Amino acid sequence: MKKNKHKHWGKNEPENAEQYNQYASEENENEDLEQQEELNENDASQQQEAEKTEEQLRDKIAELEDKNLRMMAEFDNFRRRSNKEKLELLSTAGEKILCDMLPLVDDFERANLAMEKTDDINALREGITLIYQKFVSFLEKNDVHPIPTENVPFDTDKHEAVTTFPTQDESQKGKIIDCVQKGYTLGEKVIRYAKVVVGE
Repeated sequence: MKKNKHKHWGKNEPENAEQYNQYASEENENEDLEQQEELNENDASQQQEAEKTEEQLRDKIAELEDKNLRMMAEFDNFRRRSNKEKLELLSTAGEKILCDMLPLVDDFERANLAMEKTDDINALREGITLIYQKFVSFLEKNDVHPIPTENVPFDTDKHEAVTTFPTQDESQKGKIIDCVQKGYTLGEKVIRYAKVVVGE
C-alpha cells in the first residue's frame, strides 16, 4: 500500500527509514495543503452563494416594500376619490330636491296673490288642495311616506304616545285612537315619529 501511495517517488525512493519518514511527512503536508485549499475553495464558493442569496433577498424585500407603498398610495387615492364622490353625490341630491321644490314655491306664491285678488273661497280651496296634492306627490317621489296611524296597534318603533285615553272598547286598548301629528319614513327609516293618543 505504501509503495502504491508513494510510487511517484520514482528515483527518489527513500534509502532508509529516516528518509522514508521525511518523504512521508512532506507528502502528508502536501495533502493537508491540498485539502485546506479545497476547503477554502468550498468556503469561498459557499460564501459567494450566501452573498448572492442575501442580495436576492434584499432585492425581493425592496420590491415588496415598493409594492406596499404603491398599494397604500393607491388606496389613499381611492379613499379620497370615494369621499369626494360621496360629497358630490350628497350635494347633487340636495340640489335636485331643492330644484324640485321650487315649482311648489311658485304655486304658493300664485295662491297668495290669488287670495288678495278674489273672494271666491271655493276656487281658493281648490287651489290649496291642488298644491297640497302636488306636495304629497313630491314627497312620494322622494320615497317619503306617512306612517299609518288609523286603527293600528301602537308601535314604539314608529309612534310616540303623547297621552293615553281610557276606552271601554276592548278592541281599542293598545291601539291608536287619534293622531296629533303625522310621522314620516324615508325609505325604511323613520325621520319623524307619529305623535298619537293610545287607548287603554
